[in-house]
Amino acid sequence: MSKLNKLKSATPCLGICSTTFGDEVCKGCKRFSHEVVSWTKYSLEEREIVNDRIEKFKVKILKDRFKITDKELFGNRLTDKAISFNHSLDPLTWIFDLFRAAGSQSFDLNNYGIKSLCHFDPKKIKDEINKELLELSEAHHDRYFKKST
Repeated sequence: MSKLNKLKSATPCLGICSTTFGDEVCKGCKRFSHEVVSWTKYSLEEREIVNDRIEKFKVKILKDRFKITDKELFGNRLTDKAISFNHSLDPLTWIFDLFRAAGSQSFDLNNYGIKSLCHFDPKKIKDEINKELLELSEAHHDRYFKKST
């Protein structure tokens, strides 16, 4: 197994699972409850499918807001700050990890090799991105997995 495949199948868990409270989509990692429960039984390919879906949703949300100007600098800064991110995913997805880790702390995007493509409120951007990602994940779940009543 290649290192890339191993990283592509790594768990997206953030340690703040809401499926234990009955959510069909985890408010932390955005996996579906059945994916969280069955993760350890999934093959590498099944795990990659889940991570690919989440990666595509993150890219969709972030591509019109930010541009990575220096991928190497960005990766090095995240590593230096001990911010967990999946090296095998599109670097745009690392922005999600950066904002999550930064919390309410402000920072200069240029120092990370990132350019903002639009004006944003630094105090609200993390919540906006997280809300959109949850909405996309819930819509996908409702369309393909929700049982009609």
